[in-house]
Amino acid sequence: MPDNTNRNTILFVILSMALLFGYQALVLGPQNKQREAELKARETAQATQPANGPAAAGPAGPAGPVFIPRSTAISGSPRIQVDTPALEGSLSLRGGRIDDLFLRDYRTEVDAGSPPVELLRPEGVRDAWFAEFGWTGANLPGLPTSSAQWTLVQGDRLSPGRPVVLRYDAGQGLAFTRRIEVDDKFMFTVTDTVANSLSNPVTIAPYATVQRRGAPAVPAANAHEGAVGVMDGVLEMLNYKQLKKDGEEAFSATGGWMGITDKYWLAAVIPEQKEKVNAAYRSTNLSGVNIYEANFVAQPRVVQPGATYTHVSRLFAGAKTVPVLRAYEEALGIPRFQDAVDWGRLYFFTKPIFWLLEVFYGWMGNFGLAILALTVVVRLLMFYPANLSYESLTKMKKVQPQVEELRARLKDDPQKQQQELMRLYQSEKINPLMGCLPMLATIPIFLALFKVLSVAIEMRHAPFYGWIQDLSSRDPTTVLNLFGLIPWDPATAPFIGGLLNGPLHIGIWPLAYGITQWLSMKMSPPAPDPIQQKIMELMPVIFTFVMAPFAVGLMIYYTWSNVLTILQQYVIMRKYQVENPIDDFIAKIRARKAAG
Repeated sequence: MPDNTNRNTILFVILSMALLFGYQALVLGPQNKQREAELKARETAQATQPANGPAAAGPAGPAGPVFIPRSTAISGSPRIQVDTPALEGSLSLRGGRIDDLFLRDYRTEVDAGSPPVELLRPEGVRDAWFAEFGWTGANLPGLPTSSAQWTLVQGDRLSPGRPVVLRYDAGQGLAFTRRIEVDDKFMFTVTDTVANSLSNPVTIAPYATVQRRGAPAVPAANAHEGAVGVMDGVLEMLNYKQLKKDGEEAFSATGGWMGITDKYWLAAVIPEQKEKVNAAYRSTNLSGVNIYEANFVAQPRVVQPGATYTHVSRLFAGAKTVPVLRAYEEALGIPRFQDAVDWGRLYFFTKPIFWLLEVFYGWMGNFGLAILALTVVVRLLMFYPANLSYESLTKMKKVQPQVEELRARLKDDPQKQQQELMRLYQSEKINPLMGCLPMLATIPIFLALFKVLSVAIEMRHAPFYGWIQDLSSRDPTTVLNLFGLIPWDPATAPFIGGLLNGPLHIGIWPLAYGITQWLSMKMSPPAPDPIQQKIMELMPVIFTFVMAPFAVGLMIYYTWSNVLTILQQYVIMRKYQVENPIDDFIAKIRARKAAG
């Protein structure tokens, strides 16, 4: 039987590095550049451009669509102020649209003085994003259009407990009233009423739509952006590229919800849950601008002369905070509303991990401490298989002198060498494969935790202690300026700033991860030949550079996990009286003190 140990080890290292470097290049690289690109995109969007009227969709000019400044779009229509604990902005009397919202509790940067996150933007502005409600019907006179001028008949500002009432009447026999309410979070309730003063019945259907004009300039890494919704219990996610390719996806359902989502933010329209609707996700191009839309049209109703018909629909416009989504899901019966968060394919791991983090955060008040507590739970769940693994590794290290003697004695007969090795392992009750089990078991947990840190807004700008102010970003410190002791930003270095701020950016937590990884590997049996030994000695260094761009929350998780692993290894090695680097280090210190 040939000895394939060298080949298998090298193959494992190559595959591991390909996976990690590929993940860094395809996912982490874009994520690390996202903040800078978003800032540049915002600066471009805010630049003054020629005005073309507030209701224009952005006509194509010689260099593409022309947009107007936000201030021009806001001032081009009478507005009603929106003022809630969570939202600020306005709604437009032109079209009765909800199209100007900022999130009070969320900032564009970690700095508390940075601007609030802009959610909805009026038509005509770059990346316009708004919600519209209305009525549709064949050959009906006086229907309100997107440019219809509504009149404020009740209220002066929209706040919790202070609704506003709008009215539109073109004098053609149909009069429309719209009552808009908002709660203290992110839910708007829109009650539309049509009154028929004609001499004949009319057939009319209410609709609601969310539109986004143009996709985000910088796609989010490791998170869904585009159309999202749940109809008849089925979750549907169409990213902007897919939606643009398909053009339209239409379906009928009872209740549900549908909208357009960014990584952390969502605008979704919600019909009454017992109501049958015709819904669609749609992508069209108007004057060079891609319009992405999620809408529903309720069933047509016949309104008799002198009668009225009232329809209620809702709009969620805000942050995808899981407790808030969960509360709306339970209170309003909105199906799977929590799944507006992109939990990924490993949702059966991702959701429990987030739930545990929530529980620990409620107890401890800090998501970093919650990650440490989660690590302890994971290690406890894996304690028994890890114990079997470390016992196997410890026994392998204990018989290492016999293995080396056997390899030296039978170096010219690989087949017999392998047979003798297997006989030795059997006599000592050693299973070499057991050493891989803990590592394999942690892979789905690693991917799930990375997903949670990437998509759960609770992790965005969540501080730990000291210099860590955002667990979802990489460690901001770098060894190149002695972790901030030298007042110099390596990113500003000419020609090589990108390199110093990228692959060579090693912070305190990645360095701690690398050290603990090295110590854990030193407590394992050495590789059987010098080539393997050198490869394995380099692995902690390589993994430190590969893992450094990851979210620092992951670095905290893995560093603390390594510490617990080392502790478990140490106890087992002491139990079997096997030499270990910790005792060796302590012995050297004592020897030096004795000699001094």
